[in-house]
Amino acid sequence: MYILCLEGKETEGAYAVSNSKNERTLLLFTELEDAERFAGLLEADDFPIMSTVEVDTESMIEMCESTGYNYTVIEPNELIIPPSHDL
Repeated sequence: MYILCLEGKETEGAYAVSNSKNERTLLLFTELEDAERFAGLLEADDFPIMSTVEVDTESMIEMCESTGYNYTVIEPNELIIPPSHDL
C-alpha cells in the first residue's frame, strides 16, 4: 500500500483528509498509480508537492487501529477527488 507525504518530509507524517467535524482520515492506496494521480490532483490545486511512500499494510492498519486513527483503503476502481484546501 501507499500513503502520501509532503516531499522532503516523508518521516514526519502522512497526508490525511479532514471532514466538517475536523476528523482526519488517512488514505491508504492499494495502487501506486492511484496514489500518484491523487498527488497530482492535490498539486493542481496548489497544494505542496507530495511524494508516495510504500508502507507495510498490516503495520499501518494496526497502528491506525491501536491509536484510534481513521483510515480508508482506496481500491483501484474507486474515484477519489481531493477536497479543496481553500474552503
